[in-house]
Amino acid sequence: MPEALLLAAAVIANVMGLGWLALSMDVHWEQVRGTEPLRRSTVRALRWMGSAGLVVALGLCLAVDHASMASLVWFMALAGAALAIAFTLSWRPRVLGVLIAWVRRRGSAEPGAR
Repeated sequence: MPEALLLAAAVIANVMGLGWLALSMDVHWEQVRGTEPLRRSTVRALRWMGSAGLVVALGLCLAVDHASMASLVWFMALAGAALAIAFTLSWRPRVLGVLIAWVRRRGSAEPGAR
């Protein structure tokens, strides 16, 4: 896989990881989901997925370059991802709803249920 694709995947993993970590906080959850309560199990899952996203991004950077350069690239991508998440939360927070599409809304019926 070309280096550029690995680095693009690292940036995407950073954005997703920071997005999940942000959504594990009550304030940002309310921005995205409104008054729907944030369950503890969802918080734990979001934090684990966020941490895993950041580790995967670091691993992808390490696959492209030696450790000192990879850590620098990872940190710079992390800063860019933090800006992207911060701007998204301040401009259109509901866009981050795609990161939690797997979380069922309370009161939504099961498929096929009446």
